[in-house]
Amino acid sequence: MTSPTVRRRRLSAELRKRRVQAGMTLSDVADVLEWSPAKLGHIETGIRKWPSVMEVSALLRLYGVTGGQREAILTLVRESRLRPWWTEYEDVISSGYVGNEAGAVSIDTYAGALVPDLLQVPEYTAAFARSQGRSERGVERTVAAYLKRQEALDRDTLERYHAVVDEDALQRLGFDRNLLHAQLRRLIELGTEHERVVIQLLPTSAGLHPGSAGPFTVLGFDEDEASLAFVDAPHGGGIVESDDDVRRCQDVWRRITAVASTRESTVATLRRLALLA
Repeated sequence: MTSPTVRRRRLSAELRKRRVQAGMTLSDVADVLEWSPAKLGHIETGIRKWPSVMEVSALLRLYGVTGGQREAILTLVRESRLRPWWTEYEDVISSGYVGNEAGAVSIDTYAGALVPDLLQVPEYTAAFARSQGRSERGVERTVAAYLKRQEALDRDTLERYHAVVDEDALQRLGFDRNLLHAQLRRLIELGTEHERVVIQLLPTSAGLHPGSAGPFTVLGFDEDEASLAFVDAPHGGGIVESDDDVRRCQDVWRRITAVASTRESTVATLRRLALLA
């Protein structure tokens, strides 16, 4: 079963589509059900995360949705209300982002001065968490959450994980040879042995490049669902849903991968770095 976060987004889109097909406006529905238009708007945009089965049943009855279609949507409601594992780590990870990451069929990511989250060894994650001023308890929870997230690489529904790793992110590990060796081994292992993982190294010699504005990730979903982007920032970043803005991120992604080293050259460089470190 896919992520409850993705289920909620599908549910919102499905309810919006059914209302339009019924020829009703938000105000029409609100008047009949004696709801506020804001309440219905929140359900249709996903701002209200967990509409009840009773509320959705009332909407479907009004829209004339019956039989198997009604049951399929109510199943979506029940599945969207499940409590996923990442809600236990909301103090150290973005629940909104991870919920979508957990349901994506493709992940394209550039992490700037950092090694991408799903490629990090635990020692790297711990060092990063400490650099952000987290307590030892926070460090432990961050490592646990990242290890759980990294299970996505072995998820059957994930078709592609493609990461561009900035060479500068590895050069920053020169202060700790053991950490550098561990991280390089992890990248080499994933880049050579994991069929769904593609890693490209962005050499320092590339200079200013299309991704210089900062880290971002593009998440792809099933064919009938729009892609999302996540743009990282010191305050935690945010999810980008606008089709135009997502296309801009996808364009930047294509240009970054064009200037990055090939998959084969990347593995060769990583092996050379491991010998020299």
